[in-house]
Amino acid sequence: MSTASASRGAYLEAVARIIDEVVAPCAPGIDQSSVFPRAAVEALGRAGLLGLISARDVGGIGEGHRAATMVVEALAQACGSTAMVVCMHYAAAAVIEAHGPRAVREAIAAGRHLTTLAFSEVGSRSQFWAPLSSATADGKQVRLDASKSWVTSAGEADSYVWSSQPVSTTGASTLWLVRRDAPGLSIPAPFNGLGLRGNASSPITAKGVLVDVADRLGPDGGGFDIMMGIVLPWFQHMNAGFALGTMEAATAKAAAHASATRLEHLGQTLAEQPLTRAHVARMRIKTDMVRGLLLDALAALESGRADTMLRVLEVKAAAGEAATEVTDLAMRVCGGAAFRKEVGVERHFRDARAATVMAPTTDALYDFIGKAVCGLPLF
Repeated sequence: MSTASASRGAYLEAVARIIDEVVAPCAPGIDQSSVFPRAAVEALGRAGLLGLISARDVGGIGEGHRAATMVVEALAQACGSTAMVVCMHYAAAAVIEAHGPRAVREAIAAGRHLTTLAFSEVGSRSQFWAPLSSATADGKQVRLDASKSWVTSAGEADSYVWSSQPVSTTGASTLWLVRRDAPGLSIPAPFNGLGLRGNASSPITAKGVLVDVADRLGPDGGGFDIMMGIVLPWFQHMNAGFALGTMEAATAKAAAHASATRLEHLGQTLAEQPLTRAHVARMRIKTDMVRGLLLDALAALESGRADTMLRVLEVKAAAGEAATEVTDLAMRVCGGAAFRKEVGVERHFRDARAATVMAPTTDALYDFIGKAVCGLPLF
């Protein structure tokens, strides 16, 4: 199947079919066994959806932030791990679209190439904009040495959009396209996390990895501007979409459980209890509030409104906080049954926790938002 199968206007239908046929059936096993969602990635690739935001002149669908956010949200309702893999792929693909080689852009558009971001490091933690990894001129090549702390799709993606200190100029960082099979790359330990257990979010170590100067993405020292101008808007909106999808799934499952579960001694369902209904109502309200903010943030970005940066900062923080609250309520609505895998809400409960600790963390975003509102420089 070619990219034409997911042409403009039809991508959500293609996503829905893949969710029904591949993503949803595989989700419990992926979570249980920490297996990378390879079948889902391949199905999305065959349908052209890995090239959703790739330009049409390289064979992509040519969609933007709104489409990518909707796809991630839909995937998150079924499988958080798959959604996060796709989120990071689109964020990295946006950089490659702007600064990468045409051959890689065409491979992404054709569904043959999965990419991801490799920003966060052991030394600077979630402050990804301040890499400590080095990039040193080595003849006609550049040597990369780094200890990346978390890389989604580590060892599974075909390439990494990699950050380092500049080679020979001022600036906070430089970005590189690093192939998965580059000698010197290693994964110290497999991922074994609380949630998103299939997203292969492992550390990566680089020891003497050699890349060509042509593998640089943008100018030397220009990584920070690319992070803020390209990566941040893509990642923030899609991460909010991920949280929203998780909230929608938890709300639906909690409401279904409350409606179907009876208190036989009272002759009533859980849904007939006022406290249970109040919890479900709070879940619905919080979910709808996040959707409203996300849609407004996308509208601000698309129209170039003056408050765009504020909305970009707000949307992930608000969605992440709300997702933890909504999934906590889902556990309370379902009670002891929520601890059983078959009810399904405990997986969303665990997956939702990732949003607050993924860089930029919620606490960091609160600081940035406060600076923006008070008229202070962000950095």
